[in-house]
Amino acid sequence: MEWIVITSPGFLQGEADFIDRLFGHGLDRLHLRKPGADIGECRRLLDGISREWLPRIVVHDNFGLCREYGLGGVHLNGRNPMAPPNHEGSVSRSCHSLEEISRYKGECDYLTLSPIFNSISKQGYMAAFGPGQLAAARDSGLIDRRVMALAAAAVVSVLLQLGECASRTVATAVSCHAALIGEILPYSV
Repeated sequence: MEWIVITSPGFLQGEADFIDRLFGHGLDRLHLRKPGADIGECRRLLDGISREWLPRIVVHDNFGLCREYGLGGVHLNGRNPMAPPNHEGSVSRSCHSLEEISRYKGECDYLTLSPIFNSISKQGYMAAFGPGQLAAARDSGLIDRRVMALAAAAVVSVLLQLGECASRTVATAVSCHAALIGEILPYSV
């Protein structure tokens, strides 16, 4: 399973050191999601992260940082729905329906799907898919290894209980964890 972490929307004291530690403990990819942050704040954070990890970082905003720092890719969303011209890294996208998964699957390296579980961090942000609906999408091939489930502590808790992340540190600085839906479904259906 690929271990992907999405940053908290705000900047945290010691965040660059924490990100370095996550990569040192096996993090595969970090999504730098700082909506509303100016490019200078993002540069300061990236300057504090070890250069060896930069190709494994994906940005949700300030796409120019991708080329400037040699980052791994861009993540498309409602604020930034198109990759920059001549972009050479990975392209991922946020999806909030199975229809969006079907629409964008051929255009992206991978997609995120949410909300899978009721959110503990966003009041009133409830699961949008029933287990049967997700299982049917998986069985039809719509959901595969390129579709990631976004979830907060619920998924991390399930994975820790299953021993999937036993050697990995999960801290409050991590706001979300992306996991393969196919790996979660057998335990949530």
